[in-house]
Amino acid sequence: MNSVITSSWVLALAPEISLLVLLIIVLIYDRLIKPEERRQIGLVSAWGATVILLLTLGLWLFGNEPNVQASLRDSLIWGGMLRHDLITLVFRVMFLVALIVTSLISMDVEKLQRGEYFALLITATVGFSLMASASDLIMLYIGLETASISSYVLAGFLTKDMRSPEAGMKYFVYGAFATGVMLYGLSLLYGITTQTNLYVIGSILTGAQAIPVEANAVLLLSAAMIVVGFGFKIAAVPFHFWTPDVYEGSPTPFTAFVSTASKAAGFAVFIRVFTAGALGTPNPSREWWAMLVAMCIVTMTLGNLAAIYQKNIKRLLAYSSIAQAGYAMIGLVTFTPDGSGAAMFYLLMYVFTNIAAFGVIILVSNITGSEDLDDFRGLSRRSPYLAMIMLVALLSLGGIPPTAGFLGKFYLFRAAVNAGLWGLALIGILNAFVALYYYLSIVKYMYLYRSEEEHISIPVSRAAQVGLAFSTFFVLLLGVYSGPAFEWTLNAANAFYALIG
Repeated sequence: MNSVITSSWVLALAPEISLLVLLIIVLIYDRLIKPEERRQIGLVSAWGATVILLLTLGLWLFGNEPNVQASLRDSLIWGGMLRHDLITLVFRVMFLVALIVTSLISMDVEKLQRGEYFALLITATVGFSLMASASDLIMLYIGLETASISSYVLAGFLTKDMRSPEAGMKYFVYGAFATGVMLYGLSLLYGITTQTNLYVIGSILTGAQAIPVEANAVLLLSAAMIVVGFGFKIAAVPFHFWTPDVYEGSPTPFTAFVSTASKAAGFAVFIRVFTAGALGTPNPSREWWAMLVAMCIVTMTLGNLAAIYQKNIKRLLAYSSIAQAGYAMIGLVTFTPDGSGAAMFYLLMYVFTNIAAFGVIILVSNITGSEDLDDFRGLSRRSPYLAMIMLVALLSLGGIPPTAGFLGKFYLFRAAVNAGLWGLALIGILNAFVALYYYLSIVKYMYLYRSEEEHISIPVSRAAQVGLAFSTFFVLLLGVYSGPAFEWTLNAANAFYALIG
């Protein structure tokens, strides 16, 4: 493998390098401005992330970075530690969009108007991006820890709020345990193959010189341990216990961020490790396939059933997030390009949808001081704009046309049917109907119930208006004109499978 650093290698890391530059700018700017102007830090973070997003897309459109036609050998850069392909690009866009909108909606939370907060958001984004592009076990772990440590601190950032330190500690304890188990699984994988590169490992396990039969038990144990780390990151059952408490206690903007970007990063790891053949041929004949399908079914079902009984809207969306992870897993366990492409489109849609929902929660809780469902009584009269944004987000989460969530679920279920997994698709459809109950119950609170505080309007800053309008626009656009975006994610999956096939 070529180890000479080229300009193409440097351009491949341009988004991450730019994020580090933005991090330094944010910290310096925080020291230079007056305390009363600290709200502008979020604006600097959002504008910086927007420039990096345009740079990332510009390198792809005009600089052919990443090169879709590149061979597997050419797409592996920095000594095989990273893979620069279209899947990396798709997930980078998700992370940067989440960073932009989270920065905008964070500006309305006075306690978060600090440079350290936005610097940690940027650091977590760098970690997520490295996870999505990792092609080596060592780089995968470095990216995971970079994102995780930043996330633990962000969860407990509001030190004067008793719930926030508790959320940070729970997140840390669960995360440290899951990461430790996963690291042991990775060490077993290294022990079997004596390699750390995912594709070299895959060629050993699927090639003519396959491992001895007696090593299959160790391989299965390794897969199970790696699933622990992956399952924690996406909040899949039975590794979901941290989710409701952490979502409820964390600063709401960070909750929006971790529920979207972190989940997307977890699925990126899934694609890299499982689909690349690093744990053997990716098909239903593998012993660990049944384990993943069972996780998918239980995650969907438990998440939806538990959400029905929640009275705190952040806990409700936490269980909703668990269920959404189950839906996305439908596409991945098919081990087909259609399924992986559908899962990536679903995650892209979910970034816009969930951040829009949490943005509304932030603005409502700033006035009411809590996040109970009762606080949404009569929201359509207090702020028709916020009620409309929340309605679109809820319809998308529930899979109702003409929102992106409808087509996202359609593509997932179609991929499952095409792969012969009719039962899994049927379970997903039934779960989608169950989810409509609690999503529409929030709509009922907003439009049908009355409140004694209807005369108190809810102010919406310009930054929040831009962030929410941006998210809602793409939720509707992807619902009525999803072709280009779905083709983009499908091409990424096709290119990936073609090179590992």
